[in-house]
Amino acid sequence: MRRNRSIPDSVIIPELTYRDVREAVDWLCRVFGFRERLQIGTHRSQLVSGDAAIVVKEGDNRGASILMRVADVDRHHAHSKESGAKILNPPADHAYGERQYVVEDIGGHRWTFSQTIADSHPRDWGGVLLED
Repeated sequence: MRRNRSIPDSVIIPELTYRDVREAVDWLCRVFGFRERLQIGTHRSQLVSGDAAIVVKEGDNRGASILMRVADVDRHHAHSKESGAKILNPPADHAYGERQYVVEDIGGHRWTFSQTIADSHPRDWGGVLLED
């Protein structure tokens, strides 16, 4: 899999929703020992601990979704669609070097499947890389 400085190397990355991202980041780092890797405005951060990574994002529902890195997002999307999955967002390229689509599973959980298409430095799209 290609490397991209804008996303951790982890294959599966849980995305946890909190009302106050900064408060959640501070708490998760202090209590669980995570380190903040990337800050994206005030609405999203990437945290790491060893080989593990999570995304902390702003939201009202204190829920979770999954981001999973794949080698070929278009092929993955085609298979999901042919299998009857509910596609929420079709594949699209993003400034942060990822091509992604979003699907809802049978339990209502959101999955973002992501393929690295470029090594994008976060400063090029407004992120602040705190550690590499």
